[in-house]
Amino acid sequence: MSSILYLVAAAAALAALGWYMVVVPGESYRGPLAPLSAEETVLRDRLRKHVVAVASAEHNAVMPKQLEASARYIEAELGGLGYDVRPQPFESGQGRVRNIEAILAGRETASLVIGAHYDSVLGATGANDNGSGVAALLELARLLKGWQPRHTYRLVFFVNEEPPFFQTRVMGSRIYADELLARGERIAAMFSLETIGYYSEREGSQRFPFPLGFFYPHRGEFLAFVANLASRSLLHEAIGAFRAEARFPSEGVAAPALIPGVDWSDQWSFWRHEIPALMLTDTAPYRYPHYHLPSDTPDKVDYERLARVTAGLERMFRVLDARL
Repeated sequence: MSSILYLVAAAAALAALGWYMVVVPGESYRGPLAPLSAEETVLRDRLRKHVVAVASAEHNAVMPKQLEASARYIEAELGGLGYDVRPQPFESGQGRVRNIEAILAGRETASLVIGAHYDSVLGATGANDNGSGVAALLELARLLKGWQPRHTYRLVFFVNEEPPFFQTRVMGSRIYADELLARGERIAAMFSLETIGYYSEREGSQRFPFPLGFFYPHRGEFLAFVANLASRSLLHEAIGAFRAEARFPSEGVAAPALIPGVDWSDQWSFWRHEIPALMLTDTAPYRYPHYHLPSDTPDKVDYERLARVTAGLERMFRVLDARL
């Protein structure tokens, strides 16, 4: 009898943990997507332009000329919007590289960091991973320009996210987070835009690491909000705001980092400092057939859906400014 009670208690504990991980506010959008508005059509075309410019060739520390071309494009776009562009150069072991920061000053000193890495993995073009995130962040910089938020918004383009630099001392976001905290800056939250441009309505197009497949749809048509357990409150605020503001499918999870994929981007560098952080993603290897391959080219990105996501994120960040 005691063994049966133990099994029942264990099952109840696992069920409670599962509920804690997967239940989030609001309802994911269901149904056909409305035609793009005139503004979203312009946004779609601008996103395509950015992806083509940043990620039409392999660009990383091993390909320094291509990496420099991507960095200069980002800096030129930010400068053209009127931002004070702040490079953060450092030695990577493969040469000198840099993070790129633009700041939208707020009424308070507490910051929200929105980041996207602009390097590609060795041997890959990197259009979706992570030209899509870079393009979205550039357009968020344009859409938010002129706004006077409560928080200070730090828009950061990270280098050296991909292997062999991932989770090492020369990972760009780790260097950025470490320096920011060493200066005594207060970070309210961080958001990593990571591989957000591929969607599929085909049944079976979406996979998950165990045990998440029991809880989520198997069509890869949604934007995923991914948190560690400590960032669960931020997850709930963010996905609740997104669902209220965007007519686009979304799913969220707060899970231990030991589940493969949960910490696979720049939010990891902020979790190291116990800062609430989320990854916003199309789930990358669990959906995208060209992940980390030479075939990850600009023609693979779904720019219409990327425009919907970017527009929804802009509205989400405006709402979150008052809530965090």
